[in-house]
Amino acid sequence: MSRFTGPLLAPLGRRAVGRTLLGGAAAVALGTGGVALALERGRRTAGDPEGVGPVTLATGKDTTGYLQDVLDDWNADHPGQHATLVQLSAAADEVHAQLVQELQGDEGRFDVMNLDVVWTAEFADRGWVAQLSPDDFDLDTFLPSVPAVGRTEGRLYAVPYVTNAAMLYYRSDVLAAAGELPPRTWAELERLASTVAPAHGLDGYAGQFWPYEGLTVNALEAVRSAGGDLLADRYNVVANSPGTRAGLEFLVRGLRRGWIPQATLGYQEEESREAFQSGRLLFLRNWPYVYREANAPGSPVAGRFGVVPLPGPHGPGRHVLGGSCLAVAAASRNQRTARALIRYLTSRRIQRRVLTEGGLPPVRADLYQDPQLVTQYPFLPVLRRAVTAAGSRPSIPQYQQLSLVFSEAVYEMLRGRRDVAQGVARLAMDLRELLGTSPNA
Repeated sequence: MSRFTGPLLAPLGRRAVGRTLLGGAAAVALGTGGVALALERGRRTAGDPEGVGPVTLATGKDTTGYLQDVLDDWNADHPGQHATLVQLSAAADEVHAQLVQELQGDEGRFDVMNLDVVWTAEFADRGWVAQLSPDDFDLDTFLPSVPAVGRTEGRLYAVPYVTNAAMLYYRSDVLAAAGELPPRTWAELERLASTVAPAHGLDGYAGQFWPYEGLTVNALEAVRSAGGDLLADRYNVVANSPGTRAGLEFLVRGLRRGWIPQATLGYQEEESREAFQSGRLLFLRNWPYVYREANAPGSPVAGRFGVVPLPGPHGPGRHVLGGSCLAVAAASRNQRTARALIRYLTSRRIQRRVLTEGGLPPVRADLYQDPQLVTQYPFLPVLRRAVTAAGSRPSIPQYQQLSLVFSEAVYEMLRGRRDVAQGVARLAMDLRELLGTSPNA
């Protein structure tokens, strides 16, 4: 719900925004001298950790309109602590730019900010968000994997508000006709996509393989499923490993053999959803928002598909967390009220509304087992398993540059312009240059 993966408040993880692809040299340059400049902490007016009074909540555009109603209820119960909603762009990259511009000023008008999960480390490193006490929030009621997205270097700077993880969509009617079950491993996925799909006039499998944050997440899921990774900690590059090569080779092989169609090299979330919803795909990796749209009245695949967790080499694969977090601006003069507003927005009652009115995956664990909600949203048990098994993207201030370097390198491999082994070796070199570390991986 990953500037990277689209609107911060689009229903159920809809992410449909691209980005400019930088060349490798340009991206790495951002990570050396450019990053040193970009990560300078702003000189801001000191906030008041115990201040009480009106606050402003800044967020990406609320495409469903539910959030103002939620704040109206807060305002009715908190006279003197009125919460004003400021909606920024609908595109997450533009939200990031607007927040940065605001926070670099001498005075800030935002008290609470709804941040993409990959921004936490950057905003904390630049001194723009206040450190929070875990004891102030009911983090133990969240899905276990989720609170980590609000931490950097072991300290809490943001509280998860919505979460997300991808699922594997499959045509249940086609698999039933073929006497097959949904795939649990990569081998099963490849076999079904190579045999059952063409027998029914379908393409096999699609993800989001255009070079943007979506490709970063798709590739990182494959890499981690195969036992690889990019970083072992904040600055230890481990990209040049057998697991990383195996994960990327799986995707490259799919394109080479044709069960992943070449068209996927131009797919973001919406293009891939449309391919599945129009009845052209057997399998789709995408976010939960697709479920509602594909099952809507008039959809060619309504009632004819299901979802399972992403497969891996030998069983369930690794998922990557999306979503957004709520952070308190370090310059806020009413930080006590800001923290109270975050507690309100992450309470069970409001988190239920986040799902039922906002169409966004909640962070509260018990909601995924609520019988009424499971009936209304049948994918919740699968999503719970996916989120529980998911990991965060690298929590580093230079994440945006890392993502550019990684997605560009993967795209070159997917297009066959660079051998996987050579590409991974070069990727590790570029990441070390970006982070300014020695070649120990």
